[in-house]
Amino acid sequence: MNFFHKTLFIVAIGSISFSARAQDNSPVPDLIKQGVQLNDQGNYAGAIEKYNEALKIDPDNSQACYQMAFSLFASGKGNEAVSYIEKAIKASTNPSLIASSYDLLGSIYDQDHKSAQAIEAYKKGIAVNPKYQRLYYNLGIAQFRNKQYAEAEASAIEAIKLDPKHASSQRMYALVTFHQNKRVNALMGFCNFLILEPQGPRSAEAYNNIQHILQGGVLKDASGRNTIIISPKGDQDNETLNLSISMIVLSAQKKKLAGMELLEYEFKHIFMIAGELTEKKTDKSFFDKFYVDYFYKLAQTNNMPAFTRLVSASANNDEYNKWMSDNDQLVKELNNWVATRQRDF
Repeated sequence: MNFFHKTLFIVAIGSISFSARAQDNSPVPDLIKQGVQLNDQGNYAGAIEKYNEALKIDPDNSQACYQMAFSLFASGKGNEAVSYIEKAIKASTNPSLIASSYDLLGSIYDQDHKSAQAIEAYKKGIAVNPKYQRLYYNLGIAQFRNKQYAEAEASAIEAIKLDPKHASSQRMYALVTFHQNKRVNALMGFCNFLILEPQGPRSAEAYNNIQHILQGGVLKDASGRNTIIISPKGDQDNETLNLSISMIVLSAQKKKLAGMELLEYEFKHIFMIAGELTEKKTDKSFFDKFYVDYFYKLAQTNNMPAFTRLVSASANNDEYNKWMSDNDQLVKELNNWVATRQRDF
């Protein structure tokens, strides 16, 4: 049996321009603008030269320091960037620039395999700007790499709350919950990711991961040891959900279902069982409200055939395109349902 696949996460970073005050007739803002343009063109050496010119005129310009750090990091000189980031943080009064600086600092540490320092930097950025979605996402990546799966799940949840359509955060939620043996959480996380990103290498990986979840596959490390954490004793809901997968798969086998009929049957009944369990709760979690409620409602519509084919599009592209062409109305109905369905946290 093939084992559960996971492509390494890529830290999300981006060059950001901030409004800056300067003395009248100062060339510094224009030099920074030229540097950003050169950076965006991939000419990091040219960008660094412009920032050096700006910093010779205004050594404490926080934006020039930040942009210098970004270009140094982008050109593979992350260690040289740290002092400029620290200076940008100290010199700036702009919360967005300070948060972005901590984000960049965390990314440098994370790339250098300094997980503890990366996590600390991301948390400092969040303290400055709690609405900065990318900080939570990058924090989750660092925690995931540090095998802090419960903490990474919490970070993924915050990232999703700030941007529910951020496909990478959905994917991260799926991976970190699978590492905690929360199989239905992971299944729904991957399904949500595939609604947002149905095609591409990551989509094919996500579909394979769904298959491994349904087949009872486990994630193993390089030495062949299982890396899945056994469900904590007393987590009855998770144990019940995990057991439901096996029961539904066995039921489908007895019915001798195959292909899309098999997958649709498995999805629908897993979603239904999870929804029925959640309905009985008085204290619902993020997972219950955001994922279970959504897929439970989906399972009660006529959209399951189209949904099943959408999720499997990366593995059955020709079949999906033909089915989509032959069932245009069903595709439109699913798209409309996804576009209009309100979700709660």
